[in-house]
Amino acid sequence: MVRVDPRLCCYCGGCVSVCPEGALELAETRLIAGHECIDCGTCLAACPVGALSLEPASPEATPVSRAFTSASIAPRYDLVVAGAGPAGSTAAWQAARLGLLLLLLEKRQEIGSPVRCAEGVAHAPLAAFLEPDPAWIAARVGMAQIVVRAGGREVQRWQGEGGLGYVLERRLFDRALAERAALAGAQVRVKSPVTGLLCREGLVCGVVARIDGQAVEIEAGVVVAADGVESRVGAWAGLDTQLPLADTMVCAQYLLAGIDWDPACLGYWIDDDLTPGGYAWVFPKGEGLANVGLGLQAGLGSGTALTRLHRFIEREHALSAGSPVTLVAGNVPVALPCRRLVTGGLLLAGDAARQVDPLTGGGI
Repeated sequence: MVRVDPRLCCYCGGCVSVCPEGALELAETRLIAGHECIDCGTCLAACPVGALSLEPASPEATPVSRAFTSASIAPRYDLVVAGAGPAGSTAAWQAARLGLLLLLLEKRQEIGSPVRCAEGVAHAPLAAFLEPDPAWIAARVGMAQIVVRAGGREVQRWQGEGGLGYVLERRLFDRALAERAALAGAQVRVKSPVTGLLCREGLVCGVVARIDGQAVEIEAGVVVAADGVESRVGAWAGLDTQLPLADTMVCAQYLLAGIDWDPACLGYWIDDDLTPGGYAWVFPKGEGLANVGLGLQAGLGSGTALTRLHRFIEREHALSAGSPVTLVAGNVPVALPCRRLVTGGLLLAGDAARQVDPLTGGGI
């Protein structure tokens, strides 16, 4: 059975999305490996920090009572959204504007945290649905540098104008989207994971959610599964949401301080040795401060994404003097969107639907 080292696990959920048996589950602040585990080891290749191993383990999930009813939760909603990321909060906002009674459920205790994103976004697609706000913009960028390496040496370097874009404060950005939904009339609950679905005559008619430590059955006209790359909600409804290992990018990123980098320039490195199937990046967040990370195709090469990130930083003179402030790690789907996004009473959205740019891995 898979064993999880809690000292290393960053709770990113990437292993959940690739497990062929659905044996892994994110439960509030821990990862649970269930008895369905067949010791196939697929999840080990998807872990960016080496927190998983195949060893004897006996994890237990805490059972919950389903008799609880919260006075603040209505028995039925027009729409229930699982996940308060950009896709879920935007869906909730749009529905609230139409006057629908809706509930937005977020499993974590704080919307937008932990951040699992390089935080870069182009101006045009962002402005199409939201006015950029300096409150959640760390930097404006208009230049880009692209370096191509092959066979251990640099073969091409390009630098020039890259179009207007932003590096966000993703935690504040996600919170702003959820606040916008709430101000439009959505009811928002944090630390409230969806743990199951209600079905009637083959159709999804609601969810089971853990709210205030108790299980609550909530009926809904429609359920939106926007529960991220580790999505389980769509699979419970019969949709194929398993992410093939070959379509998974394993990523690690530091916020580095004290680097020598142009704060208006994005950096990209395509390196067949260091990042097979992926790339490394520098996304500045101010003078001397940047998100520095990399992603590679799961299962290619040896070593974790984190150890490769250390090699990248040590190799690049402009970065090597930097001091890590925070570490984030996780997986990015680069597959085509799920073949079926809709089933009776439920639809997928965002990373749960694999709705990302397959070239860059950008999902906002």
